[in-house]
Amino acid sequence: MDNYDQILQTITLAMGAAWASGVNLYAALLTLGVLGVTGNMALPPELQVLEHPMVLAAAGLMFAVEFCADKVPGLDTGWDAIHTFIRIPAGALLAAGAIGEVTPALTVAAAIVGGTISAGSHITKSGSRVLINASPEPVSNWLASLTEDVMVMGGIWLSITHPYIFLTCFILFLILMVWLLPRIWQGVKKIFAFLARPFRPTPAAPAHRHHHGRQPPDTPER
Repeated sequence: MDNYDQILQTITLAMGAAWASGVNLYAALLTLGVLGVTGNMALPPELQVLEHPMVLAAAGLMFAVEFCADKVPGLDTGWDAIHTFIRIPAGALLAAGAIGEVTPALTVAAAIVGGTISAGSHITKSGSRVLINASPEPVSNWLASLTEDVMVMGGIWLSITHPYIFLTCFILFLILMVWLLPRIWQGVKKIFAFLARPFRPTPAAPAHRHHHGRQPPDTPER
């Protein structure tokens, strides 16, 4: 592998790990760790901790918990809300770890870009799930969750083995995300406005005074 291919693979791994962590962090950690420990990829030194048995066990346990929670309408939205504060920083750390300690400036830049990518994928995933949960049947929720799990594992694998294909898919995802986010935001606002409607105070009806005939003017008391 020449330097160009190595640089490209490093960049795609950083973007892939950041994107995947915004969708399902534990699936991303488990996939990277398993690929590394089985010898299917050489993790950068900063990410080799993911191969440790304790890290693999923790990632596997949390992946199992998220696998179940992510299939329950309503519970998945609460889970996504909590993980806003976990997935985005983790995406930044994974991107920085994939780049390695080349220069401090490059590491910080990778963390900033990785955090932004992770935030975009997280917001797209969590917002779309709110809209899907508005449907009364659970099948679409299960299908979306399983699709996300497969996309995370397949996306990381593509970023390592076929970086050009991953880059093409990643660019298409960015275009789709830019197109989707305003529509997702409008849909989410409508759903929350509908849910909040029963809790809004009912405006009091204005009081109307009915006068039958002409009333005499007030007379001063004596």
